[in-house]
Amino acid sequence: MLARNRFILLLAVGLLLAVLSFSLQYLQLMPTSPVGEEVPRGKSRKRVNPEVHTEAPEPDPIADAYRYCNLPNQTEHTWEGHSLADYKLLSVHVMIRHGDRYPLYSIPQTKRPAIDCTVSPNRKPSHPLLASFISHMAQGGRGHWDASLGSLPRVPNHSSCEMGELTQTGVVQHLKNGVILHQAYIRRHRLLPPDWLPRQVFMESTGKSRTLQSGLALLYGFLPDFPWSKLTVRQQWSTLFCGSSCDCPARSRYLDLEQKRQYRQRTSDAELEHNYVAMATALGVATRTLRAANPVDSLLCHLCHGLPFPCANTNSNAHTQGACLTLNHFAVIRRQQRDDERERQEVGLYRRYAVLAAHPYLNRTALRMEAALRRRRKGAEEPVFALASAHDVTMAPLLSALGLEGAGFPRFAARLVFELWKSPEAKEGKGKKGGTVENAFIRVLYNGKDLTFETDFCRDHDRHSAQPLCPLSNFLNFVRRDMFSIVNATSYQEACHLTVL
Repeated sequence: MLARNRFILLLAVGLLLAVLSFSLQYLQLMPTSPVGEEVPRGKSRKRVNPEVHTEAPEPDPIADAYRYCNLPNQTEHTWEGHSLADYKLLSVHVMIRHGDRYPLYSIPQTKRPAIDCTVSPNRKPSHPLLASFISHMAQGGRGHWDASLGSLPRVPNHSSCEMGELTQTGVVQHLKNGVILHQAYIRRHRLLPPDWLPRQVFMESTGKSRTLQSGLALLYGFLPDFPWSKLTVRQQWSTLFCGSSCDCPARSRYLDLEQKRQYRQRTSDAELEHNYVAMATALGVATRTLRAANPVDSLLCHLCHGLPFPCANTNSNAHTQGACLTLNHFAVIRRQQRDDERERQEVGLYRRYAVLAAHPYLNRTALRMEAALRRRRKGAEEPVFALASAHDVTMAPLLSALGLEGAGFPRFAARLVFELWKSPEAKEGKGKKGGTVENAFIRVLYNGKDLTFETDFCRDHDRHSAQPLCPLSNFLNFVRRDMFSIVNATSYQEACHLTVL
């Protein structure tokens, strides 16, 4: 009985307190925080993460170097040959950098990297087409060769690589490039018929064996077992592929000014200077001797081929017998190269040089595209597929002139592709032999990526408009006039003969 009375008493007290609390809140005698009103300032228990603004991390110089190696075992997703439905591919123009090569320089007081420059399908890296490629190159005497190209070996053939010689890795890189282009342009778009004519395929190369062999490897991947009798390989005497338009005094002056800028940038880099001193001390050579040997070229070869970095010869005057160059030494040089590239873009001297260096090749490409638009009969003389096998000093100014400096320095076996397309609305007018520029469009791809709308001539085009492709007229106007605005000129001849202070 007593327990029941206590329970009733507690229940009554609780009910009284609840009614009192409700009354106080209703009469606003206690502070409340209803939804929609401002919360009084005070210490919040909710954790708020502050917004932190940080700069983008600096690129890793070692990871960047591996990208430069372009190891052929990597899988690529490429965009060559992709376009809108019913658009017709008219022609393709390709420039490549040669594949992986042996160094051009040797580091003093060290052993040269031991690399075999013969080609064997039983040695890695290999390729399904490598054996047949080797066999086909042995029949190259049936081809047609410009100048001294016929005397060059068509495959690397030294068991101990010579300076600058293409390696098996370089051959495989371009066989792979050729297969990519075959899938895009032959299988998907039937750019060339099985009985293609000699005039429909154009190939040119410098007089170096590494560019000739790289071009032949790509061509074999693109057209396996091509008939030698249909192929003529032409030689470009200049690494700029400027043909008969190489005379350009202003271009030489801009290059001279750019090289002086590079020298000032290198000599003002204290970390780089200390790095060269440490490397020279480790090898027992003078610092100026080591710097003149351009050690980054050889170190890149060691990195790309998985070889340990070189050590001092036992009979050298090294500070420490057996001292070796290290990944840290290499990283400092690569960091300086990245800084130099950034400053190069800011100063703009190289861009002026690049415009004048790249124009002859771009102008020939523009002329071929216009000729392809007029082609309507079998046997026309303009090529459907044009291949230029070149060097980094060819491709780097070409990228810069197009406004693609952000694409980076050309890696081994880099490829730059220009595609010419015709829209399905293009109709042959009465009395006309072919299509018009108004119905033609261009795509620019670098290492399989579509960079058309990053180029200077199509950056401002509305890709979401009724016409999402870049008009060919943009490219033609750029090559013939607009690209010279950076040097305050309106033509190549005028730009080349300006006075450069």
